[in-house]
Amino acid sequence: MITLGFVYVLAGLTFAVFAALGLGDRSNPKRFGNAAFWGLLALSMLAGDRLGDFSNGLLVLALVAIAGTGQIGRAPGREVPAGVQAERAARYGNFLLVVALIIPAVALAGTFLFKWVPGLADPKQATLISLGIGVLIALAVGMARLQPAPLLPAQQGRRLLDAVGWAAILPQMLASLGAVFALAGVGEVVGDLIGAAIPQGSLFGAVVAFGLGMALFTMVMGNAFAAFPVMIAAVGMPLLIKQYDGNPAVVAAIGMLAGFCGTLMTPMAANFNLVPAALLELKNPYGVIKVQIGTAIPLLAVNILFIWLFAF
Repeated sequence: MITLGFVYVLAGLTFAVFAALGLGDRSNPKRFGNAAFWGLLALSMLAGDRLGDFSNGLLVLALVAIAGTGQIGRAPGREVPAGVQAERAARYGNFLLVVALIIPAVALAGTFLFKWVPGLADPKQATLISLGIGVLIALAVGMARLQPAPLLPAQQGRRLLDAVGWAAILPQMLASLGAVFALAGVGEVVGDLIGAAIPQGSLFGAVVAFGLGMALFTMVMGNAFAAFPVMIAAVGMPLLIKQYDGNPAVVAAIGMLAGFCGTLMTPMAANFNLVPAALLELKNPYGVIKVQIGTAIPLLAVNILFIWLFAF
């Protein structure tokens, strides 16, 4: 049976290749920092379950130290020239899009297949396993048709990852932070503070507190999935669901949408907001956020209204 370990091995080997290629790139003045960072991440993926909690904690601190001291960077001038890109686009046309679409197509098909045919893969992790398989299939199809140099995909993948830098692993860090907050009882503390601020018996006040709290905690933590356990423990479960008998599915689903509004407005959501700015080489690193705020605020208000209208 294919388990989630397959995805960890795939990711670990990928980061190990990036670390090795980075170490050999003498044009990059920060090649040792890059190699150490991606190498430690590869070690975490490949052997994290055997290192133990203390060793994994030291590994995370080492990653933070490398990133915090500015030891990650990229070599200049590794981009494919625009003229070459245009020539290849004209030659291969829509096939380039087909390669990209293979990944979500296989992920969707595998999610259903692994649940219908038991024993092939862990059904609880069917989507992630299918996503990993989709990446391998897309890579094989692209290599067979385009016939690039054997190391070109790895070199270009490393170039993009070096451009993104430490922000590439911020989602994992923030998701872990959400779990730590939940176990530490932060939700209960926040619930007591919010409960004191909400007028007694005010359903709408509780809804507003939950929606705004989801957005604000997401802005702080950078991930709505990290904010959700805190706010559902603070307001969602004790007030909206238990006290006011709200529909749990509606409260949870639209509450997550309210959190996603916070995602649009924070640099902590690096994979959504800082990474595109870095890849597009925007002059303002917060330019993506600036454009999205005008959509996020009214959308948040609509989500809060929808919780109030449809959950009760």
